[in-house]
Amino acid sequence: MDKLIIAIDGPASSGKSTTAKLLAEKLGYLYIDTGAMYRAITLMALRNNIVNNQEEIIKLARNLDIELKFENGQISVFVDGVDVSEDIRSLEVSNNVSPISKIEEVRKILVEKQRLMGKNGGVVMEGRDITTVVFPNADVKIFLTATIDERAKRRVKEYHSKGIDIDFEKVVENIKERDRIDSSREVSPLKKSDDAIEIDTSYLTIDQQVNAILEKVNEVLSKRINNKAGS
Repeated sequence: MDKLIIAIDGPASSGKSTTAKLLAEKLGYLYIDTGAMYRAITLMALRNNIVNNQEEIIKLARNLDIELKFENGQISVFVDGVDVSEDIRSLEVSNNVSPISKIEEVRKILVEKQRLMGKNGGVVMEGRDITTVVFPNADVKIFLTATIDERAKRRVKEYHSKGIDIDFEKVVENIKERDRIDSSREVSPLKKSDDAIEIDTSYLTIDQQVNAILEKVNEVLSKRINNKAGS
């Protein structure tokens, strides 16, 4: 059976990661969290005290070995062989990832890596420019969205699950600022591609989100089978 490229975009905490993971599991596809790659670079920039040095950040992005492993429904992120999966989810990384991810050369470096990962299909790739830049010809293109309050609730719940107490309003402001930076950057801004299917996840369960995308995937696969049968 043909293996598709499934591209999922959307703003922070719109449900991309959880939905994409479950979808990849159901399909037996590789799950690629591109946001984790930008977070990995941000983490290392913070550790090397170069968050304000664009030239050094670009060098860092070029030289880092970033590896994603998806096993048992969990994504693990390795930088130069070291597992940084938990560290990249810190509030400090969240507060710094958007400015770093808007650096043009950093995006070019990571987009090339992402295209290599997904070139043979059989992938569910999620991020902010997958449908518009990384794989504009993806077989299935999805744009997930949700209200600011709902997205903030999800992020607070995520921090609480890790034992981190955080102010709700602070999270709201962080998400608003990330949206502003991601949507207004000159290179690969966050936007819905014209042919992407928009799904508002504010009041949907995870299963409902996954099933909505699976319906589209099955449509595409059925069309391909019918086209082959008729040719």
